Formats: sequence, structure tokens, C-alpha cells
Amino acid sequence: MIEKEKLQKAVEATIAAGYQLNSEAFNFLSDITATDDPTTIISKALQRIEELEEKPLFIDKSFLETLLKPPEPTEKEQAQPQNENLEPQEHQITEGKSIFHPYAKDVEAKINVIEDPTGKLTSNGTIEEYLQYFQDRFKRIERLLRQRIDVKAATPISEAVKSPTKTKLKIICMIAEKRESKRNMILTVEDLQATATILVTHNAREELYRKAQRLLPDQVVCIAVVKTRSNLFLAEDIILPEVGQKPQRRASEPVYAVLTSDIHMGSTKFNEEAFNRFILWLNGKYGNDKMKEIAGHVKYMLVAGDIVDGVGIYPNQINELVIKDVHEQYRFASKLIEQIPDYIEVLISPGNHDAPRNALPQPAIAEDFVKPLQESGRVHSLGNPCLVGLHNVEVLMYHGRSLDDIIATVPGLDHNHPEKAMKVLLQSRHLAPLYGGKTLLSPENRDFLVIERVPDIFHAGHIHVVGCCNHRGVLIVNSGGWQDQTDYMQKLGLVPTPGKVPLVNLQTLETNVLSFV
Repeated sequence: MIEKEKLQKAVEATIAAGYQLNSEAFNFLSDITATDDPTTIISKALQRIEELEEKPLFIDKSFLETLLKPPEPTEKEQAQPQNENLEPQEHQITEGKSIFHPYAKDVEAKINVIEDPTGKLTSNGTIEEYLQYFQDRFKRIERLLRQRIDVKAATPISEAVKSPTKTKLKIICMIAEKRESKRNMILTVEDLQATATILVTHNAREELYRKAQRLLPDQVVCIAVVKTRSNLFLAEDIILPEVGQKPQRRASEPVYAVLTSDIHMGSTKFNEEAFNRFILWLNGKYGNDKMKEIAGHVKYMLVAGDIVDGVGIYPNQINELVIKDVHEQYRFASKLIEQIPDYIEVLISPGNHDAPRNALPQPAIAEDFVKPLQESGRVHSLGNPCLVGLHNVEVLMYHGRSLDDIIATVPGLDHNHPEKAMKVLLQSRHLAPLYGGKTLLSPENRDFLVIERVPDIFHAGHIHVVGCCNHRGVLIVNSGGWQDQTDYMQKLGLVPTPGKVPLVNLQTLETNVLSFV
């Protein structure tokens, strides 16, 4: 344990000084920890780097080897006549002290695609289709609301306006407009037959006013109201569709899923060094014996969009592309992904940087682009969003484009905690409740973005920041990504957390975030 702490301190000192260890250097330090203090070696390395005119970004193994003192036994072992033995020794470090026997290799994959919009999209974008789309949204969420005991007897707006003064009612409605002044908040709401105006006064109880401030345009909710003498209603409570507290489904055996997204292959900011360490870990060639044992239990890898950086996605993107052809970006992605052990099932869905259309829902990435990825037979290309069962655990996978709109609209949210914005989507029972923001919506005859079936895990990306929480039995995970800060992110004030991977034990739903930076 002391050796592990020393190694950790050495790594922290390196990062604090603004440098990184490559995988060979890290493995080298791990090997010599039993005989040498890695913190001393790193201290010497940082002093030596300060003397250099051209400072490296990564500290490599050969640089560290030169710092060992000649009188020390370890230096004698590393002397020139023994150099030919360094490679086997490094192989031993890479493979670990114990032989890598992956548990998941002997476990049969159990994948059940429950929902996938691919092949079911028919929209032409007409006004009539938009009308049908919002009507379908309303009906689906209304059914969810009426499952609640306290909402079953909700009254249609057309009946509510005929009620006597001071009658207490509940109406299920869609928020058409929200206006806030110094004195009160005015909500214009509608259902399938009529519209109404609801007033939330400033002297209303604090909890009610806070709920009203967090309401989103086009969100479907139930509002408890009191009828006034006119056709105006006074709000008494706001009831969200919300997910009920649910028992979590569990896998019958200890298999793991790694949740990731936003790889952005082809970008100059893609952190290939960290991603390669991740690949090495999956192969049992990186980390201590405990971490390698965990790697051996990984059966599934879920990628929630933005596999590649795409072309022409944002202004001046071309200046930050190392691969300027989207087909070549996917070919590069296939070369990296094919290094993942063949017993690990890889599930991918598109994001706004990928090849399919931008409007939600997105179909699976076309075969022309992902054919190299699918040749192995273990890469499953699905639409966005999609709901899949993995060893009985149901995962709702969604890229997360609408999270930008949610964060910009709901008070108290920011990009540093994407899981809080994801919680709002769960409470709304819709993945993109707000229409007219940055998120393009396709008017399909069915709203595939309604969260009708409550998942065990809600997995999204897009924000490039890792965040996890549990909401009423649903594990919420935003998986961060693999892209360092771009100029565009810097202008937005977004600080990403690249190289961090959430790992979920499907038998216990215990979650850990592994860092490969």
C-alpha cells in the first residue's frame, strides 16, 4: 500500500507540474517502486526538465532510466550489457505480475435491443407532421401522468374553464409560453382542445415558485389550480411526470460495462495517449493487478455518440482537424476499436458530430461509414436514443444534444454538473422537451424521445464532463469524453474532463470513474 501511495504521489507531482507520463514511463515507475522511491525520481526528472530549453509534454521511460544513480543496484541491473533484457522486463510489467485471465471471455453476451428508431423514421418536415408530433408527445406523457393516483382525475381545460369560482382542479397541459415579471409569473398552457392562462403569484409558497421557474417551454405537466371569476387560474402546485421509485434490475453475474462518448477521432484535440492507455487496460496491459482483474470483467463498451469529430460542424473546425475526411475518420476509429478484446461487445450510437442527420431522433450511423467497425461482428450500431438490455440491466443511451438547452434555460444548472441536467430530462420524461433551441427535432409520427420505459441506467455524453448520480433508483451517468479543450470550448468557458471513464458493475450497479490521463 505504501508503494502504491508513493506511485500516486509521483503521478500527482507530474501532473501538478504540467507534464504527463506516457504508458511506458508509468509502467517503468510501477516496476521499480519496490526498490526505488518514484517521488524522488520524478523530482529529479522535473528538475532536469527545467534545465532544458525545449520542454517535453510527455515524460517517457528512457528519460527516467537516465536518472537512476550508478551506485544503486537498480542502475547496475539497467547497465548497457543488460539492455537486451529490458524488453522482456517491460513486457512483464505490461502484462502484470499475474497472468491475465479475463472472466468476461467465458461469459456469453446478453444484448436485447428494446427501442431503436433506426428504420422507423418517415418524416418529411411538413407543418401537419409537426402538429401530429406534438399531439403524440402530449398523449404519451398524459398517459404517464395519469398513472399517478393524484393525477388520475385531472380535468381537460375545456371543462375546467366552465367550473364555478374557487373550484380546485388539476389540469394536464403543455407549457406554450412562460412570462415572468416583478409581481408574478404568467403561464399560457394548452391541451389537445383548449388553452388557458395560469398565474403564479410572487407571494406563492417558495417551493411552488421555484418549480414554476424551472418549467420548460413545450414541457407536459399537471398543474393544480383554483378557478377565479374570469377564465384565469391560480396555481397551487406543479406535478411533473417524474419517474417513480423503482427496484433496479441486476445482472446475475459480475460483468461490467464501460460507458464512454465523445471520442472525436480526427480532431487534433483527441487525446490519443489516454485512449491508448484505456485500450491497454481493457487488454490487461495497464494498471495494477486489481485494475487488471476489473478489466477482465468488462463485457460491454457503450459509446454514446461523437465517435468522430466530423467535418464542418462548427466555425473554423477545419483548423483543428488532423483528419479532414469523415470516411477516413471512421477508418481511423475502426483501427483503434479493433484493438479492444474480441469478447467485449461494443455498442455505438451517433451524436451531432457523426455522419447521420442532426435532427433527433437519429438513425444508426450508415453502413458506408461504420462497415470497417462492424467487420469484427461485435460492434453494434444503434440509433440515438436507444434502449438496450445488457444482462437484464436496461440502459437508455442518448448523446445529449438537448442538455445545452436545458442548462441554458433552467436556473441553477451549469456544464460542470451535466448529471443535474440529465435529472431534469428524467423528471420531464422527455429527452428534448424544449423546441426551438439548439436541438433540432424531426416531426416523426411517434415521439421517440418520450421516456416511457424507465431505465436502470441513463447514459449520455455531449457535455464532455463526467458526472454521476442516482435519481429514484436510476443511475445517471454522463461519460465525459476523450477530447481536450478546443478553441470553441474555451470561448464557451467549458472545461472538459477527458480520459475519465465511468465503469459500472452490472451485478451491483456500483460505479467507479477510472482516469487514464
